[in-house]
Amino acid sequence: MRLRERLRYWFDGTMDRGTPALIGWLALASVVLIVVVTAAVVGLTWTEAEKQGSWGGVAWLTLMRAIDPGTMGGDAGSPVYLALMLTITIGGIFIVSSLIGVLTTGLENRIAELRKGRSKLIEQGHTIVLGWSEQIFTVIEELVKANQGQRRSCVVILADRDKVDMDDQIRARLGETGRTRVICRSGSALKRADLELVSPDTAKAIMVLPSPDKDADVDVIKALLLLNNRTWRGVRPHVVAAVQESENLVAARLAGGESAIVIDADDITVRLVAQSHRQSGLSTVCTDLLDFDGNEFYIRPEPALTGRTYGQAVTAYDRGIPVGLRRMDGRVVLNPAPETLIGAKDHVIVLAEDDLLIRLADSAPATVEPAIATAPDPGQRPDRTLLVGWNSRGVKLIGLLDRLVEPGSVVDIAAAHRPLDVLDTDRKNLTVGYKACRPTSRRSLESLDLGGYQNVVVLADDEVEAERADDRTLVTLLHLRDIKLSLGDPYTIVTEINDDANREIFQVTRADDFIVGTKLISLLLTQLAENRHLYGVFSELFDPAGSEIFLRPASHYLTPGVEANFATVMAAATRQGQTAIGYRLKRNSDQAPSYGVTLNPPKGAPLTLGADDQVIVLAEDV
Repeated sequence: MRLRERLRYWFDGTMDRGTPALIGWLALASVVLIVVVTAAVVGLTWTEAEKQGSWGGVAWLTLMRAIDPGTMGGDAGSPVYLALMLTITIGGIFIVSSLIGVLTTGLENRIAELRKGRSKLIEQGHTIVLGWSEQIFTVIEELVKANQGQRRSCVVILADRDKVDMDDQIRARLGETGRTRVICRSGSALKRADLELVSPDTAKAIMVLPSPDKDADVDVIKALLLLNNRTWRGVRPHVVAAVQESENLVAARLAGGESAIVIDADDITVRLVAQSHRQSGLSTVCTDLLDFDGNEFYIRPEPALTGRTYGQAVTAYDRGIPVGLRRMDGRVVLNPAPETLIGAKDHVIVLAEDDLLIRLADSAPATVEPAIATAPDPGQRPDRTLLVGWNSRGVKLIGLLDRLVEPGSVVDIAAAHRPLDVLDTDRKNLTVGYKACRPTSRRSLESLDLGGYQNVVVLADDEVEAERADDRTLVTLLHLRDIKLSLGDPYTIVTEINDDANREIFQVTRADDFIVGTKLISLLLTQLAENRHLYGVFSELFDPAGSEIFLRPASHYLTPGVEANFATVMAAATRQGQTAIGYRLKRNSDQAPSYGVTLNPPKGAPLTLGADDQVIVLAEDV
């Protein structure tokens, strides 16, 4: 290969190195031009060169001509001198113009790279969210609320999407985020190199969100494996994730290791639907417990309560309600027996609006004994439930209902297709039937004899996109409401919806409860990302074998229409082995945002509950 070709190849290689190499060549060209012209001026026009005093003076003169062509206008001298000054001026024009072009292009390329979200993050104590779905907006909104009291906080999102598009969507949906900075990075959570962009070693928590794809659990498991097998520098942040299908839960937990918390989104949604079909308003209560707007769970030591019973501690706080204990071995017990003693190393689980507001009361508020109800609890009776529509959660829902309802209860499935895997299975407490039905057809719904049911549950269609499924559910609810009014309000309506933004629109149907599974899972993941120790509390709360949330008729605790206070409600609940945490007023059940629910109310304020109102309690089973 000839020398010329080698030099050309070497030159092309340097040009490929980008803006710094281009600036270097321009600088070299400038030096060569100045040296050549300076030598020519000294050698050919010695008289004009002597006026500048030395080589240095001539070099400075030529440099100024190269940088600022306008300075040539005052030059005087021999034709050769003027020609040399013109040469340096013209050369300077080309070099400076090229430099401006190179700098402009380099700056544009750098800005374009930054907008791609590929620069490495340098943060401390930030929360990382891996993945992108509709849940991301709820997660960010809750993290912003959780960090309001901090001077500065940071949420970092890593998703295989365009950074600018993510920024624009977050800004459009959430607006300003206050002291919390939201930073987006483009990359795959399944690639180790991309994961390093978000500085996982210095994060306080990592959240793995499931994508809306059918194979979302596969991606979650792979991301957990990548995090678990990573070599960590310093304290390892805790990891929280959710899987959509219960059969993938064991694999996900194995992939995440002991330090990861993995929840079963499908199972929690089914439990809420099953429990809500008997007690409308449960999803509103759960939302209030899980978001950072209202009341939350706090785990705190309380030496002053050592040696006292749980029953005595229930009214010990001024602005908080004890709901359970975390034993010295880490075991969580919600709603323990009233006679349970609080040990020296036990922690009290308190429901409160803020941890700064939790303090022991100087004295317990007085109870109004005459207002406590004396009528016996009639207990549960067999009921008839209609499931309108069908989806992949239906099989598990039927199985859970069989455990919750009284023997002799009936569940009929009204759907377009006959689910044979459910109908051909023997049940302990349930008789399962099938009625052919098109859920969006008024005539088809009227043929179901709706007046014979106490509960109607509308299941979201998971075979179409989420927005389309909600549209169909809305039509079904409008038909059910009109039929319900014509029959004299014989049944309650509980429905699944996919997008919480549709809740306000759905309120026109006056359904008794809406289950937004995706939002509740997002809220739960956010709570666990902020405080991993709450996992034991929520596991116990959503476990049918433990203490659960119930909305019971207020007449089981207070005589309807008699003025008392919430301390009296708590005393009545404690005598029944339950923990009262709030109430729901029937007259406000359609009013957003609380829908009649009040948690952790003032214990001494006057309170009168009617026969249609409900008391929210923690109990083993009612």
